[in-house]
Amino acid sequence: MLNLFVGLDIYTGLLLLLALAFVLFYEAINGFHDTANAVATVIYTRAMQPQLAVVMAAFFNFFGVLLGGLSVAYAIVHMLPTDLLLNMGSTHGLAMVFSMLLAAIIWNLGTWFFGLPASSSHTLIGAIIGIGLTNAMLTGSSVMDALNLREVTKIFSSLIVSPIVGLVIAGGLIFLLRRFWSGTKKRDRIHRIPEDRKKKKGKRKPPFWTRIALIVSAAGVAFSHGANDGQKGIGLVMLVLVGIAPAGFVVNMNASGYEITRTRDAVTNFEHYLQQHPELPQKLITMEPPLPATPTDGTQVTEFHCHPANTFDAIARVKTMLPGNMESYESLSVSQRSQLRRIMLCISDTSAKLAKLPDVSKEDQNLLKKLRSDMLNTIEYAPVWIIMAVALALGIGTMIGWRRVAMTIGEKIGKRGMTYAQGMAAQMTAAVSIGLASYIGMPVSTTHVLSSAVAGTMVVDGGGLQRKTVTSILMAWVFTLPAAIFLSGSLYWIALQLI
Repeated sequence: MLNLFVGLDIYTGLLLLLALAFVLFYEAINGFHDTANAVATVIYTRAMQPQLAVVMAAFFNFFGVLLGGLSVAYAIVHMLPTDLLLNMGSTHGLAMVFSMLLAAIIWNLGTWFFGLPASSSHTLIGAIIGIGLTNAMLTGSSVMDALNLREVTKIFSSLIVSPIVGLVIAGGLIFLLRRFWSGTKKRDRIHRIPEDRKKKKGKRKPPFWTRIALIVSAAGVAFSHGANDGQKGIGLVMLVLVGIAPAGFVVNMNASGYEITRTRDAVTNFEHYLQQHPELPQKLITMEPPLPATPTDGTQVTEFHCHPANTFDAIARVKTMLPGNMESYESLSVSQRSQLRRIMLCISDTSAKLAKLPDVSKEDQNLLKKLRSDMLNTIEYAPVWIIMAVALALGIGTMIGWRRVAMTIGEKIGKRGMTYAQGMAAQMTAAVSIGLASYIGMPVSTTHVLSSAVAGTMVVDGGGLQRKTVTSILMAWVFTLPAAIFLSGSLYWIALQLI
């Protein structure tokens, strides 16, 4: 871990340390918001003691982050244009990172203070969009080019659809439980709220198997949250390291000779594919905006433009930088590593665009997807210490600030308290849907999936919703994105004026 400070001056090293602290603080606040959802129902239904529940949530969050992969992490990173990360000085990189993180922290702390289950995911994505839009306005570039619209559209779709899915599935589960698991005294126990059970039976805890189901589903929510939201923290840390300390992080310096060869072979195989299908890159070239005009005053062009017309040139440069016998990236200079990362991201982007063309067969789509994965295997990575640090920050945040949001989930969404069945249905829905989203690399909001699942159970069960709380949650949902865009964009603009 300490090697990330090698080669940095004291000023940059301190700022890097501060940026990492900002990221981990953001993740702790994420724990306030989102991981509190994992413990809300087990605490409210008295299935577990609060202290034990938050420890369990921290434990399963940790393993969710550890085992969740990196697909969601880099889905977030790819929302920013590559050039914004790699073609700027460290000062601009610091301004970008601090503006984005400070905007997310301000909004998340504010909504947490008022006990609103606002989405940390929406906040982060809004902050990233704000940076991209402000950068486009300041540089005079196209707003369309400022954002990776394919990634933005995909992520927005998942964030909008996932709460609706949560509401429908959880409501459906309650309907089935009411239809097929009620009518007898024993079965009706799961449809009681904790206070009713205490009054009638003098017992505070749920029935045994109901309690087990609540605990297991809560563990599932915590694990799924770590696998999805925890990855966003990993992506942020890598964003910081690539932007501020590129020497050791633009490529995986611990990559083996086999992994480097795998990357080179993928590029070579992609070249063969293009040679066998020359009409496909030509079609892409006609679809993309034209390349910038070449200077006529004899000025040498040194900047690499990411355009399909440059694909074969980019492939040739990669093959030159990565000879067949290379065993380590240590043999490349810092500038060569940065150049390699930029070119590899560009080639992989071309392969992704090719796979979207209607003329490409399903078999070729799978081939291009596999080649893209192999190309990026030493580019899109995260050291174990980053994963551990993010998992720890999430767990600590859960233990410190869970109570405010947990009480909103348990008591204030419905007009009456949450029943055991509602808790189980909401948690199982959240655990499965968020877990599936993590598997396919789609960032979703744990907060909104669980909140909407709880609302769905309340509506189907006839309990109704508290208008004030639901209105507050919806207002937070509507305003989070524009607020984060405005905050991060404004902070980024102010930072650039001061430096």
